[in-house]
Amino acid sequence: MVRDNGGHAVALNWSMKAIYNVEAADVYWAASDVGWVVGHSYIVYGPLLKGCTTILFEGKPVGTPDAGAFWRVIAEHNVKSLFTAPTAFRAIKKEDPDAKLLKQYDLSKFEILFLAGERTDPDTLHWAEEKLNKPVIDHWWQTETGWSIAANCMGLGMLPVKAGSPTKPAPGWHLEVLDGNCRPIASGEVGALCSKLPMPPGSMLTLWNAPERFVESYFTEFPGYYKTADAGFIDEDGYVFVMSRTDDIINVAGHRLSTGGMEEVLTGHPDVAECAVIGVADQLKGQPPGLAFLF
Repeated sequence: MVRDNGGHAVALNWSMKAIYNVEAADVYWAASDVGWVVGHSYIVYGPLLKGCTTILFEGKPVGTPDAGAFWRVIAEHNVKSLFTAPTAFRAIKKEDPDAKLLKQYDLSKFEILFLAGERTDPDTLHWAEEKLNKPVIDHWWQTETGWSIAANCMGLGMLPVKAGSPTKPAPGWHLEVLDGNCRPIASGEVGALCSKLPMPPGSMLTLWNAPERFVESYFTEFPGYYKTADAGFIDEDGYVFVMSRTDDIINVAGHRLSTGGMEEVLTGHPDVAECAVIGVADQLKGQPPGLAFLF
């Protein structure tokens, strides 16, 4: 992918305060892989543009040496804001469900936990809120966008948290939920999440040496929109709910069901650490759900 470096820098610098609520000299930690877009945007460029201290961490949230690894780094380096994936917290919860290791560390300087990279299930959100007693903020973005599509912009004023939602579109994004004929659908109904053009600064400009594929992949199916390839809905308050990829909507006996919605129900059980729902071919019902669990 190709980006306008100037536009990307402006978006990242703005987002550090507007979304993550960090200032120059604050300590910011994005616990991600430097090879992924978060690594570029928010381990390196964004924090350094803002003048923050940024942390590079090699290891896992568990087993290096234990499920208190994240708490140790936060305490030792006075981290104000942490950005990581929900999977990391599900792993910590599985190994230390009562967060006993958390009590060994001083997290008084820590203020906000941000989760992204996949859908944050309500059970993980509530567990982190309860154990940390800090705001836990889900936000949604993609490699293609370079920064948040939807977020609870903490530096602009925190909005009420709704479990399962990354809150509302970030400034610059005009999100709509469309049906297969590119028509907006009613509030609360699941469809294709798309953003009306033009895309804001920081987004990709083309695919490397593949300009035709760039247009075909992202802008042809829904003319006038960027196709996120994520499915979800927007509720009556304007909150966005990202439920699954569009190809993860399964047809069960004529009903279009979200695999993410089913996973949300299953992970609500205290003995389930992670689960996955996929469609299984069936001549009678089309695609009844198949389940996989990690206890």
